[in-house]
Amino acid sequence: MALIYIVEDDINIREIERYALKNSGFEVEEFDNGKDFFQRVSEQAPSLMLLDIMLPGEDGLEILGRVRKNPATEKTPVIMVTAKTTEIDKVRGLDMGADDYISKPFGVMELISRVKALLRRTEKEDDGDTLACGSIEIDNKRHSVTVQGETCELTFKEFELLKYLMINQGIVLSRDKLMNQVWGFEYEGESRTVDMHIKTLRHKLGDGGQQIKTVRNVGYVMEP
Repeated sequence: MALIYIVEDDINIREIERYALKNSGFEVEEFDNGKDFFQRVSEQAPSLMLLDIMLPGEDGLEILGRVRKNPATEKTPVIMVTAKTTEIDKVRGLDMGADDYISKPFGVMELISRVKALLRRTEKEDDGDTLACGSIEIDNKRHSVTVQGETCELTFKEFELLKYLMINQGIVLSRDKLMNQVWGFEYEGESRTVDMHIKTLRHKLGDGGQQIKTVRNVGYVMEP
């Protein structure tokens, strides 16, 4: 049974989330602040976190940053839950390592669907695999990347994006597909999140970045 931690200071929202998750067979624990949440995390890491942005004291983005720096939770799936709906707020959370994003008010069925989808995706990952494409190599177990034998430092999302491109090397992937698989939510309108990450990824990979090809009006493909 998956253990889910809810970090939300609005008791009404928290009750809705708890009720929906428990009725779907999940084990749930609730927190209304970062301090209590991290105390519990030090004892037991969850299978997934629902994290509100607007919290008293330490806000959700600060908590997310600490979660991603903690070896015990750096790969734990995180869904941001917030009343904020502007694109920049979504991008900030996703760029900092959130896996999905849901805006208040939300439907119970949508919440459960996103939780289940994210858990399925996480369970399929094989951390023991080593991926290689041309001069680029990924060690999933160590969460490291090398280009021609030299270490390449990437952010969490850059790593996930590169990993997905390499898993599907030779296959043209649309921006919609990349956004949905790497960031965990449907690509929306004019967002340039994927393009910006591809640009920085190419730069960091140096000569290896030339393996990421742009397919005009479609998306990107990783080539050997």
